[in-house]
Amino acid sequence: MSKLSVRWLFVLALLAALAAGGVWLAQRAAAPQVFDGERAYQHVRAQLKLGARPTGSPAGWATGDYIIQSLKAAGWQVQTQEFDYQGVRARNITGTVGKGPQVILGAHYDTRKRADQDPVSPDAPVMGANDGASGVAVLLELARTLDRRRLQNQIVLAFFDAEDNGGLDGWEWIVGSTYFAQHLETRPILVIIVDMIGDADQQIYWERNSSRQWNQRIWQIAASLGYENYLLAQYKYSMLDDHTPFLRQGISAVDMIDFDYPYWHTTADTADKVSPASLERVGRTLEVLVEQGIEP
Repeated sequence: MSKLSVRWLFVLALLAALAAGGVWLAQRAAAPQVFDGERAYQHVRAQLKLGARPTGSPAGWATGDYIIQSLKAAGWQVQTQEFDYQGVRARNITGTVGKGPQVILGAHYDTRKRADQDPVSPDAPVMGANDGASGVAVLLELARTLDRRRLQNQIVLAFFDAEDNGGLDGWEWIVGSTYFAQHLETRPILVIIVDMIGDADQQIYWERNSSRQWNQRIWQIAASLGYENYLLAQYKYSMLDDHTPFLRQGISAVDMIDFDYPYWHTTADTADKVSPASLERVGRTLEVLVEQGIEP
């Protein structure tokens, strides 16, 4: 065999190997991902490394930048919505994929500027591991894992600013989500809010103002996954939360919130109070719901 023939055989073998490797990589990239509570928990830790994150603060703005970078890295189309409130610049953020009737999954990313429920340090800021960071963490992990081949809806991940300073210095609650709902370009068929869902002692009840049919469906999925001892299909609390502005417009909305949290608005709302398993239960439930498809 000539040297030229040997070279051609080598080239053909190399091309075949590269082609096989490309197929393997494509299959690997296309393989569906599953929500991972440990990965979500790293998003909690990343937010807390920035410090307390009140609306308009450098750390609050850096949190928004972190969300934007994470969404772009996962291939979502990102938009921001800036507005002023009480002389403070705020910013809502969305990531969007898919086509079809719109569904919004939302969470607030700001933290309360004073821990007014803290018996020792009521003027200190709140770190917001559960109240703020946990909801953001679930949405960012969903951005990585949702199987877009199965989506039948346009999915919007909405990160609201200026939710958590109500009752302080003349501020209202749910400012960011209210502004967002007042400026909708597309009317969603469903809004689901995740707030304070990372508590290691997780107990998420039906919220009384939420749309009953969607409470039932979400909690049925949770039960099918073996989470019925953590997502409890019974009413307990009535909440003013980021779902409220949408309900006021007649849009179906659900608030997934664990309000049995003794560290609420205290300096003890830290990362050790949040469990990766709790994040995973909520994230996996929403992952299944969204990938099943949501009809008007």
